[in-house]
Amino acid sequence: MIAFAAYQNEDSGILEVCPKKLDYLKCEQINKFELKKEENITYRIKKIILESGGINEMICPRCKKDDPQNREMCPDCGYPVKPIPVPPGGKIRFGDYDWFVLDRQNGKALIITEKVIEKRPYHNMDCEITWETCDMRKYLNGEFYNSFNEADLARIAEVVNENPNNSWYGTSGGKPTSDKVFLLSIAEVVKYFGDSGQIKTRYMYPNCEWCKDEFLPWIDDQYNINRRAVDDDDIVQHWKLRSPGANSWHIAEVTGFCGDGFDQGSISLGGGEDVLIDGHFIYDGSGHLSGFLPNGFNPNGVRPALWLREE
Repeated sequence: MIAFAAYQNEDSGILEVCPKKLDYLKCEQINKFELKKEENITYRIKKIILESGGINEMICPRCKKDDPQNREMCPDCGYPVKPIPVPPGGKIRFGDYDWFVLDRQNGKALIITEKVIEKRPYHNMDCEITWETCDMRKYLNGEFYNSFNEADLARIAEVVNENPNNSWYGTSGGKPTSDKVFLLSIAEVVKYFGDSGQIKTRYMYPNCEWCKDEFLPWIDDQYNINRRAVDDDDIVQHWKLRSPGANSWHIAEVTGFCGDGFDQGSISLGGGEDVLIDGHFIYDGSGHLSGFLPNGFNPNGVRPALWLREE
């Protein structure tokens, strides 16, 4: 970060900032800004300098902390400092939620909630499970579906969803299901949020100091930002898919803030908690489908999807 100078006139409340030089009295590029009384002056100065090109450092609008690594997500609070883009299909309001439009076919639109609307158990216990028999499917096609009014219900189309096996681990996805509301599959997330080719050709991590596996258990690419989703507190959250994970106790997911300092939004094909033992990722019998991870974060975020008849 370069040095800069600033001066606030206590009588007028005007903040004078020199974005290029230490001595603002000799600077010909002074900018003047009005400050609100409750505004954090240090944060305001840095934001002004950042916008004027004087520094290249991320400042989180939510927690006001700096990040010298200039990550897309705040490593301290999980706020998406780099805005999450709206898909090419745009955004609509339906029922009580804002939805992204992912596809349009034969007078119907595939939509998914813009936000992670809640967290709830994928199933009532940790056990072998498929989308067909999980509690999440029963909830989405029951209580959640019935929360819409009659006019909206008439627009929701029932579809048959294929539930493919996990393409990396071979775990069975179960039988096709008839759904009004559902979660996306791994293949659908890749199709609609961006395909870097990693789903077919896994990225190799040679000479990794902390991992001895040939491949990591997730898709981590330039499309992470497209897959991120926040909750009502504007924190990037995990959200579950309907595809199986590394075994039938685990469910694939898109990753969210968990305090590890990484930009999230990757597709975890292993699902649940990946435990690193002696440099190898191990998936045991606990997919944490009914509760929290050992680090205290809840991975069971919900982003419902449905096919909507267009008016």
